[in-house]
Amino acid sequence: MTAIERFSLQLRTETYRYRTPMKFGGRIVEDVTVLSVDCDAETGAGRGRGLGSMTMGVAWAWPSATLDDPTKLELVLELSQRIAQGYLDNDQTGHPMDLCHRMAGSQLTIAAELAAEKGLAEPIPELAVLLAASPIDAALFDAHGKAAGVSSYALLGRDHLPNDLGHYLDAEFSGLHLSDFISSTPCDSLPLYHLVGALDPLTDADIETPVGDGLPETLGQWIDRNGLTHLKIKLDGANLDWDAQRVARIDAVASQRRDGDWSYSLDFNERCEDEDYVLQLLDRLQRDAAQGLQRVQYIEQPTHRDLERPGQATMHRAAERRPVVIDESLVGLKSLRTAVEQGYSGIALKACKGHSEALLLGAVARHKKLYLCVQDLTCVGASLLHSASLAAHIPGVAAVESNGRQYSPDGNRRWMQRFPDFFEIQGGRIPTAQLAGPGLGYGDDPIH
Repeated sequence: MTAIERFSLQLRTETYRYRTPMKFGGRIVEDVTVLSVDCDAETGAGRGRGLGSMTMGVAWAWPSATLDDPTKLELVLELSQRIAQGYLDNDQTGHPMDLCHRMAGSQLTIAAELAAEKGLAEPIPELAVLLAASPIDAALFDAHGKAAGVSSYALLGRDHLPNDLGHYLDAEFSGLHLSDFISSTPCDSLPLYHLVGALDPLTDADIETPVGDGLPETLGQWIDRNGLTHLKIKLDGANLDWDAQRVARIDAVASQRRDGDWSYSLDFNERCEDEDYVLQLLDRLQRDAAQGLQRVQYIEQPTHRDLERPGQATMHRAAERRPVVIDESLVGLKSLRTAVEQGYSGIALKACKGHSEALLLGAVARHKKLYLCVQDLTCVGASLLHSASLAAHIPGVAAVESNGRQYSPDGNRRWMQRFPDFFEIQGGRIPTAQLAGPGLGYGDDPIH
């Protein structure tokens, strides 16, 4: 048997400055702290050291009117430490999926206790709790696979994981198994989705202060360097003229740089007041930039993440025109069902919400035939490799997002020798077949 019998956890952090600021959802981010977790595990098959790593994107996971980002980061890192201790104090035996499932409810309790102890005026959001736990989750899966000398995804079959999806979700999924929906081997390659942030220069005329570090400074230069085919466009969501003109300008630059097919995603980061704004933008693009509209592959989370708030917008009409995926609101099966009821037609999976959670919701999405994409959180190093690994093992995922190479290349440096084509993209694609090794596929941290 391959079940984990005991394990230890060690947490460490490192911080990197962005080479250029990133603006999304009205917020500007200029650095990133990465939390990495080393897991030494003993299993029935042997011993293995696992690595889980994630960028602690608190500006995204915990928008707050009362707490600044440094304070939220400190709280989330402390929460990670307490969740790790919870894992160590809990039953340590079983498959990583079962270990994570047993801890899921406890994580929320630990977060509530921390908030009360610190006298916070607001609870720690569930999304921030998932973020805090995610590198622990990944490290357990990675150690489990390495101990057996095989891919973690190959250990999701019934012989290693007997429980069905009904055990982890509810009776609707009884009789279905994770291995029915998750591939044990990665696909050969996936297109890269390149981020075009709201502050990013499109042409030389947009550059105010050159970075001068040898990397591209404009969208056109990035297209030439990486052979890009997919662009994720950050929009304002509250300025229709700016948004329409931004998409049109980006499409013009893309068309000028490369002939052929292009794919765009439109990301509003919850800034739209309602569905009508989305429809008005699509109509404006149809009138002024029809080619750009034709290239829109899907739309990301247009309105507020609180799906339960009174008057929350629906997406039925917008989803008739393009897939609309839920992102910030997606924190579990309940939120997925609510989103589908409100008209969302797809989901954005993220490793920063937990490997086990992503596997389960990816299986649900495939079962319900929802549109599927995997996105990152400006991931660098192992966190980007993990995100790509997740995308490569869920059939139907359209592309891989990789923003860290643009904004925080220093976080990738020690992985460049082993995975150069993941961080210096060739032909617009990431060679995900390289992630077929033991565990989650990316091996040990070169820092060791």
